[in-house]
Amino acid sequence: MNRYLGELKLIAEAKTGFPKGITKITDRVYFMLGYGGSTATLIEGQESCVLIDTLNGREAAEEALAELRQFTAKPIKTIIFTHYHHFDHTAGAGVFAAGGCEIIARTPLYPQYTRSELLKDIAAIRGARQFGVGLTPGEIISMGIGPMNELNSTKAILKPTRWFSEDRLTLNLDGIEVHLVGAPGETDDQLFVWLPQFKVLCSGDNYYHSWPNLYAIRGGQYRDISQWVSSLDAMLAYDAEHLLPGHTRVISGKEAVRENLTNYRDAIQYILEETLKGMNKGMTIAQLVDTVKLPEKWAVLPNLQEYYGTVAWTVRSIYTGYLGWFDGNPTKLGSLPVRIKAEKTLAIMGGAEKVYATAKQAIEHEDEQWGVELCDILLDAGEKVAESKALKAEGLLHLGRMQVSANARHYYLACAKELLGQSGPAKLAGAAMDMAKRNEG
Repeated sequence: MNRYLGELKLIAEAKTGFPKGITKITDRVYFMLGYGGSTATLIEGQESCVLIDTLNGREAAEEALAELRQFTAKPIKTIIFTHYHHFDHTAGAGVFAAGGCEIIARTPLYPQYTRSELLKDIAAIRGARQFGVGLTPGEIISMGIGPMNELNSTKAILKPTRWFSEDRLTLNLDGIEVHLVGAPGETDDQLFVWLPQFKVLCSGDNYYHSWPNLYAIRGGQYRDISQWVSSLDAMLAYDAEHLLPGHTRVISGKEAVRENLTNYRDAIQYILEETLKGMNKGMTIAQLVDTVKLPEKWAVLPNLQEYYGTVAWTVRSIYTGYLGWFDGNPTKLGSLPVRIKAEKTLAIMGGAEKVYATAKQAIEHEDEQWGVELCDILLDAGEKVAESKALKAEGLLHLGRMQVSANARHYYLACAKELLGQSGPAKLAGAAMDMAKRNEG
């Protein structure tokens, strides 16, 4: 049996999941997919156009705009950000915007952590690992919910010129009726767009073809999963015939839209509530990760595969989001210094040589998780450092190839290359920019 089924699954999805091109959804509505990692939607008005999101950089935006001009030459006079706080939806704005363009965004539902800009360096490093910056094309495969692309491309971000804080805002933009609905989920400033004339709903990042990133391993402010479920409920209140996600393919057909949104909501709600019930019984994070699983009826669905986020990360995030780091065990109220604990652990395990040999044997016998955990003990104790780094890297390479989640794959492989000295920590400029945006709005 192939051990790398996750890799094969990710490759298969990359081949068919994000075909590059502009699709005419209905009369005057155009959907851009495959130009960078995110999507954009254009609506043609009487004299001008409205654009929903702007892709992840100047180069992707320029390519898409050139193609778009085959459909309409009208200027883009309004841009709507479904979530300003993520650069992959905003970094092409300067390419698309005509002179005097109004740029609309929603004020975050919750106050944003101030001084987040002090984390810009680690955000850039962890963001680069998550998205595979510095990896080869064969190592990256895809973004999980978008094609492989240059995330450190030139940024053409424009700041919003109009913020709104209402739950709903209805506008007439050059003959286009536009409903902007606050929908906190992946970000606190998230909104979705309802276009009643066309029966089109643009979901932003609260829906796409994957188990969602209810927690991002690059780190960030807690994503309120209960609100995310409520935002999906709000989408279901509209009679949409076309669902245009912030990533991945369009869903067309009233029944298909309703079925996909309903399954998505129900599955997320189940994991949230089962985790909370377990927490209420006093279960720890590790116990919850072992027991809270997605039932088969949802786990087999194409739109709930773990190409991006994972159920296990979701469970961990819910725990820390609601109860914080302390699991209730008084032993955990204090701790030994890391090195001293590691040295004591090695002593009772027979010493560094024996532990290294056990770690090597574990990785050779396809027990990589145990192997890399043993390597961490050696590294924490400062024992057999060079050998342990190389051995851990070997384990991480195997673990990475086993993942369905592109984010997990990239993180494993990037850290393996760092341990082997094949690269220094790469940086993702957009992630650092997003930290600074938290002071806006």
